[in-house]
Amino acid sequence: MGQRLKDKVALVVGAGSIGPGWGNGKAAAVLFAREGARVMCADVNADAAAETARIIRDEGGTAEAVRADVSSHDDIRAMVAACTGAFGRIDVLDYNVGLAHVGGVVDLPEDDWDRVFDVNLKGCYLSMKHVIPVMEAQGGGSIVNISSVASIRYTGVPYATYYATKAAMNHLTRTTAVEYAPKNIRVNAVLPGLMKTPMVEHSAGLAASYGKGDVEAMWRARDAQVPMGHMGDAWDVAHACLFLASDEARYVTGLEMVVDGGLTLKVS
Repeated sequence: MGQRLKDKVALVVGAGSIGPGWGNGKAAAVLFAREGARVMCADVNADAAAETARIIRDEGGTAEAVRADVSSHDDIRAMVAACTGAFGRIDVLDYNVGLAHVGGVVDLPEDDWDRVFDVNLKGCYLSMKHVIPVMEAQGGGSIVNISSVASIRYTGVPYATYYATKAAMNHLTRTTAVEYAPKNIRVNAVLPGLMKTPMVEHSAGLAASYGKGDVEAMWRARDAQVPMGHMGDAWDVAHACLFLASDEARYVTGLEMVVDGGLTLKVS
């Protein structure tokens, strides 16, 4: 167990995993706990949130779990209340939720557009809306929003909603960072590149775009796109989040931290 988040409370939204293995939120929650934080694990899948909390407790850490649909204002309000009720404060908010429905503006169903905006962007807004007053009252805190390199470039996959919501998240992060900097509340974003996570594995649209439905072919194609020769994983994202959550980043706000193995530096 480390001490980089000693005596801090972290609320990780999206702390479960869609399947076996390590998603970004699950890894962040466990890493935060290993570094001394007490962690509230929130996820729309109550069993997945409970599994992450159980892993933390089995390692000797402190964690609780709560179910929350991030598109629901009532659920977000209850999630924040559960965290402050259990631990008395919130020092770190890690918003790690995202849907990636494949489809460009012509062929994307309107319902999919609305659903992805509700989860990717509205959920981020609602989480900050209810957490920031807690941080302000206690004298500060750190917010880490998980965006994507899809927010700053075309990745080869036509998912208009993902591009649009993550780009909007970046600017919401920047502007909120400036607004609350005088209150000692830092707001940053992590932009993962091509990652090998359960969410990607279970996305039929991504597998179809990359490997005609063949997941192993998709992994090979994504590895080949990265200058380092391989994708990253959830722990690469979690370690970036840990830095931004910790006091080591006390003078860092409004940052878009790219974690992509050099992908966005390529021309093609």
